[in-house]
Amino acid sequence: MSTALPDRVKSLLDDKVFIVVGTIQPDGSPQMSPVWVKRDGDDVLFSTTMGRRKEKNLRRDPRVTVVVMNPEQPYEYAEIRGTAELTTEGGAELIDELSRKYTGKDYADFNPASAQDAQRVVVRIRPQKVVGMM
Repeated sequence: MSTALPDRVKSLLDDKVFIVVGTIQPDGSPQMSPVWVKRDGDDVLFSTTMGRRKEKNLRRDPRVTVVVMNPEQPYEYAEIRGTAELTTEGGAELIDELSRKYTGKDYADFNPASAQDAQRVVVRIRPQKVVGMM
């Protein structure tokens, strides 16, 4: 069952904040990564590439947690727990959109070495619970 994101969380996600994504390793231990983020309604989207640890973890176990913090007031944060859906459709477009949001450049211009990257994956998180200090 999906849950709606509070307006304050939506506002933070629409800004140039990083989120920290938490996935579950094969041995049950946590794996954390800071990433760029986009919001689509109440869904949280980020980009990764095929073969990265978070992509492998999410394909095996789609349970995920993300944390977003207000950089001006770090005690203002939200933890968004949910389930991830992965697709390669729109992967190149999403990383370009995120790169323009965060750097003002297409991703290939920001990171020329990305030409060697594996195929891009869109990760869509459907929030099931939101907790924190908002």
